[in-house]
Amino acid sequence: MNILLIDDHTLFAKSLAIAFEDYDEIKSFQTIQNVDNIMQIIEREKPDLLLIDINLSNISDEDGIILSKMIIEHYPSIRIVILTGYDLPVYRHEAKKAGVKGFVNKNILPEQLLQILIQINKGHEYFLTKNLDYICELTETEIKVLQLLSEGNKRETIAEKLYISKRTVSNHIQNIFSKFEVTSSLEAVAKGIKLGYVKNLQ
Repeated sequence: MNILLIDDHTLFAKSLAIAFEDYDEIKSFQTIQNVDNIMQIIEREKPDLLLIDINLSNISDEDGIILSKMIIEHYPSIRIVILTGYDLPVYRHEAKKAGVKGFVNKNILPEQLLQILIQINKGHEYFLTKNLDYICELTETEIKVLQLLSEGNKRETIAEKLYISKRTVSNHIQNIFSKFEVTSSLEAVAKGIKLGYVKNLQ
């Protein structure tokens, strides 16, 4: 995949670029912070996916959703994903109305983001709905993993404590995210506390 990121946070953009270096699925990952010539850039680079933040106050008079709508009007077949920390229902709704293909919270593991982008690139959409009106059943191991996450442990440490591989830990975390309908460890822990799976830390 050829990916183009529009984000005014240089540190985040560089961090994501570094995180994606290890994935063969990504052929090219570029970031831009000047959208004045965005149409020409898209025409020249022909990205498979365009990642756009909502808050572009440092580089544009328009927010990411308005910019996405403008781009889609020129390139109706382009796949745009909103990648933002402003994860509110109204933004997800407006993004979908604008023709965006996905809405993803920045608080997400790189490998999970990659899987979402692969699916979107195949023609799927990704709009996570949040619902706390039901109880999600976790396995015994998933509960242990969630508790260890809440205590600030990294995947390597969790793997050592539970005598399982780091890949298995990642699979358990992914299952927790899926069951809880969340996109980050922080959200998973918060929901785990609300549902009674995680013991509140003193």
